[in-house]
Amino acid sequence: MKLPFQVDLTNKVAVVTGAGGVLMSEFARALAACGAKVALLDINFDAAKQFADEIGDNAIAVRCNCLDKESILAAKNTVETAFGPADLLINGAGGNNPRATCDNETMSADTPSDTKSFFRLEESGLKFVFDLNITSAFLVTQVFAEGMVKTGGNIINISSMNAFRPLTKIPAYSAAKAGISNFTQWLAVHFAPCGIRCNAIAPGFFVTKQNEAMLYNPDGTPTARTGKILAATPQKRFGEVSDLIGTLLWLASDEASGFVTGSVIAVDGGFAAYSGV
Repeated sequence: MKLPFQVDLTNKVAVVTGAGGVLMSEFARALAACGAKVALLDINFDAAKQFADEIGDNAIAVRCNCLDKESILAAKNTVETAFGPADLLINGAGGNNPRATCDNETMSADTPSDTKSFFRLEESGLKFVFDLNITSAFLVTQVFAEGMVKTGGNIINISSMNAFRPLTKIPAYSAAKAGISNFTQWLAVHFAPCGIRCNAIAPGFFVTKQNEAMLYNPDGTPTARTGKILAATPQKRFGEVSDLIGTLLWLASDEASGFVTGSVIAVDGGFAAYSGV
């Protein structure tokens, strides 16, 4: 991995949840490249292990269900046995779910009755998306931040550009990510006397396994939604994982961002800034 710049994270212990995915696995790789000992937590242990094995001796994979406190406590014990207490926590577990996604962008009186509209979204889908994003960050922070109270620490949450402006079709995910931004600010104030900083990164549109089918047709051509996204992104492209690494390393370094806490940093090609005119 080619880093945009180097920060010294030697002997720091970093815990990354959702590390079996595209973005968080690269976060783990970047932190390890800067000297950190990295624990890749994911409910999909095989995916996390594949990335941990690629990183090397300063990385371990840990099976963890971020919605089960006992599982998180067991993960913490594994991390501390291997590396010691966490200095840096990346709350990367999250995502959306089809059960909480509308078919139509807007509602009208003549919307076909068989459309999966707002009125047909499943309550279980709404709760699942809120749990996956907010409850997971809450529980994981409860477990891993407790050890930071006396020593200081650093928490980085993953918000989204739709925390600033909600996107059509995904009301639960938009609301959940807005909640993550608010939770980030709450944590920053709550933990400030303990020397724990808390910030969030709000990515714009990146192509991942979760959203690929929404952005590209089976034949590889862009969907109509992709056209709208790129039209509303001043830089006229999707983000690359490498676009996030500089912000990650800046926030991870106490020397670089020691007076930064409670901030939500947009990395979105200008999406949140563009009014459409």
